[in-house]
Amino acid sequence: MSNPDPCLPPVSGPLAALPATGAPERIDLGSLSTRCQTVGPEHAARLARELWGLSGDITRLDTEKDDTFALRQQDRRLIFKIANPAEPPAELDLQIQTLAHLNRHAPDLPVPQIVPALNGAALVALPLADGVRHARMMTYLEGDLLDTLPPLGPEQYRIGEMNAKLRLAMSDFRHPFAARQLAWDIRHLPRLAELLDHVPDQSQRSALTRAFRQILSLRDDIEALPRQILHNDFSRSNLLVDRRKAQPITGIIDFGDVVETAVAIDLSTAMLNQLPRDAAEQGQDGMFAGPTRLFEGHIAHAPLSKAERRLLPHLVFARVVTRALLTLWRAGQFPENRAYILRNTAQGWAQLDWYLSQNPAALSARLL
Repeated sequence: MSNPDPCLPPVSGPLAALPATGAPERIDLGSLSTRCQTVGPEHAARLARELWGLSGDITRLDTEKDDTFALRQQDRRLIFKIANPAEPPAELDLQIQTLAHLNRHAPDLPVPQIVPALNGAALVALPLADGVRHARMMTYLEGDLLDTLPPLGPEQYRIGEMNAKLRLAMSDFRHPFAARQLAWDIRHLPRLAELLDHVPDQSQRSALTRAFRQILSLRDDIEALPRQILHNDFSRSNLLVDRRKAQPITGIIDFGDVVETAVAIDLSTAMLNQLPRDAAEQGQDGMFAGPTRLFEGHIAHAPLSKAERRLLPHLVFARVVTRALLTLWRAGQFPENRAYILRNTAQGWAQLDWYLSQNPAALSARLL
């Protein structure tokens, strides 16, 4: 067993209500639990100028755990990222090589391109006050964040198509760090059980515990699903659109959660992000309409087995549980970034109530 994460408390509370399947090994929360000192825009501009030979107006962007800036020049814009000190170079190289693979083998997919530094390196080590951090530069993709726009039915189908095309383009990609254990990979949800103690609201903790138990009963089936390297965060926050264009999806961004996981898990994350935010007002029939349209777009280009289809609805809500556990815990650890961390958490409670109201067998048959 790995060394316990010193940021986590001893196991207690709701964990006792879970099935007796043996105590799961704690997962390393890595950069999710590591605070870093903020790099200011002036410092970032100097680094971009000295290491990349690039100058222009620089603006900080809101992010979860690192320092990210938009660099505007006269003829183009770029993204400059300075990683969290707990993000190892191998993890960042996985992201860089993923983009390089897609740019070579699927140039029609709208993903960023890496911009090398003056010395030719894609990743540059920076000895900063809080340790060695690594910086990289990439192209900026134009478009509106899908998360800021109301959902459209035909667009949800196209998102499913794009998710399938990205999956197929990554099917032959390999990287030695892809088998990492990532907290946002819901294959490892059982190892987040102790975070139930960090849910302050008793009714919410009870709902999460019930859903946790139900999903945990499917653990062996989930582990048997086909896997490959995948984006693993194909969300509305990571898609750019221009609805004036025939193909409105203009960007797939943020490959920070790339990992080798189940194909159905990657698709379920995309489907989750098409659940209605006003779930309490949708009723029983409207809740799963958006995710189903995305699913139909995906299978028009890439097949899924019956086993994958049966598990998909449950995987969607496993991500709801994962999101609630990780964000509530992180909001307590990083109160200064609470608004950003919890920006998508509140909508999940009505979604979770819907899941717990469904007959599990009927839900499993929904996409067959």
